[in-house]
Amino acid sequence: MIEIKRPDGKTLSGYLAEPADKSNAPGVVVLQEWWGLDDEVKAVADRLAKAGYRALVPDLYRGKLALEANEAEHLMHDLNFGDAASQDVRGAVQYLKATGSNKVAVTGFCMGGALTVLSACNVPELDATVVWYGNPPLEYVNASAIKTPMLAHWALHDEFFSPAGVDQLEEKLKSAGVNYEFHRYDTKHAFANPKSDSRGLPPLQYNAVASQLAWDRTFEFLKKNLA
Repeated sequence: MIEIKRPDGKTLSGYLAEPADKSNAPGVVVLQEWWGLDDEVKAVADRLAKAGYRALVPDLYRGKLALEANEAEHLMHDLNFGDAASQDVRGAVQYLKATGSNKVAVTGFCMGGALTVLSACNVPELDATVVWYGNPPLEYVNASAIKTPMLAHWALHDEFFSPAGVDQLEEKLKSAGVNYEFHRYDTKHAFANPKSDSRGLPPLQYNAVASQLAWDRTFEFLKKNLA
């Protein structure tokens, strides 16, 4: 774990996965699901590192980890999303840029997806965003502030983030002239997390085919926008 300095001077920890050749490697800040900084989000960072990216996961819950949904919901509701986007995420982006990455993207899953959308509005240093099945309330999305490209993956049978809400977000981005690319998959929520099926929650379901397609699109997008 490394220490990240926020713009306000406070610090938080983070998990950093480095590629074999980190010289001039672009960076990706990875934002957790509502469970916390668990093995699954670390595996995402490791996957990005193997693909040549410096991947940093800020510990948004400050060491806390949820094993059950009610714990996760409690931790998520205690999180100040505005502070997390403008301070924790921005600090992580600044860390990667200060330590050798010329370009940095932000990506996040579920709760982290919602934070990724907010980061697109609140972190001027980032260069691109990849959203995975998570979006914040529309009134918090200042679409006119989004100046960088966004790729987003959505589940058509998502019981946590409704397809109607995704459509409304898309309209808002379109009206503001944002450079975005939305993909919708015939899946349930958290379809890219291999652990979804073992959580015992019917709204979650891993889909290996959709996950691979989304990852292929993600790597193509990152290669194009972080070059």
